[in-house]
Amino acid sequence: MKLRPSRILRELRAGQNPTVFKLNLIDPRIIELAGLAGASAVWLCNEHVPNDWLNLEHQIRAAKLHDMDTIVRVNKGGYSEYVKPFECDATAIMVPHITSAEEARNVVDMVRCRPLGSKALDGGNMDGLFCQVSLADYVTHCNTEKLVILQIESPEALEQVDEIAAVPGYDALLFGAGDYSHRVGLLGQATHPDVVAARKRVAAAALKHGKHVAVASLFGQKEQLIEEGTRIFTLGADVIELGNALRKMVTSFHGDAPAAAADSVYASK
Repeated sequence: MKLRPSRILRELRAGQNPTVFKLNLIDPRIIELAGLAGASAVWLCNEHVPNDWLNLEHQIRAAKLHDMDTIVRVNKGGYSEYVKPFECDATAIMVPHITSAEEARNVVDMVRCRPLGSKALDGGNMDGLFCQVSLADYVTHCNTEKLVILQIESPEALEQVDEIAAVPGYDALLFGAGDYSHRVGLLGQATHPDVVAARKRVAAAALKHGKHVAVASLFGQKEQLIEEGTRIFTLGADVIELGNALRKMVTSFHGDAPAAAADSVYASK
């Protein structure tokens, strides 16, 4: 028996740009739609969405039907919140609101095996094929085919970003334009020069220390993001695309011009 390798890592190693679709809705069938569309991964959320662990397992199974990775944004702070998504066989966790190198080191220590960290071992879940693979294979897989993504979302974190990026044992930094713009008094202005400058600073620190660069949305700046070194792209979100489609149908029926969608940190601008 073989453990499933990461599609994101496979595509990165081949020089490709993995594509991610963010989900706020928790029906696993939406994940299958993303897979049929050809996405590399889905971004599932345990931070802001009323999901549960059993449904998360169903979502992850749906993704694997289409060889998609799953990135689970966790609730910040707890050991179980970080480890359980991996034990459900998520490919990656995304930890929000990292503010210091110490926090980054603590995350790595909790979810990586020796020599990178001190993760508690339990191969009896889906990520260990229910003890049907050796512990040696399980440990190697944890350290080489599972991703850890840290979010930089505040001016305080930006001041520490070089130190955070230098911490070994995790894979990528993702700049949170929505929360950062809010914190600096530029609510929702993801393309404001000050917000873009912060994003570029995060990307530069990540590349300097051998980390991948990820973004939460294109914001209409695909080529600029590629120039900055971004490799992992979130293309949109289910609630936005569904809302836009429903609005278009209703307004087309009534003969009105489609109303503009509300500003969103995930909308392409």
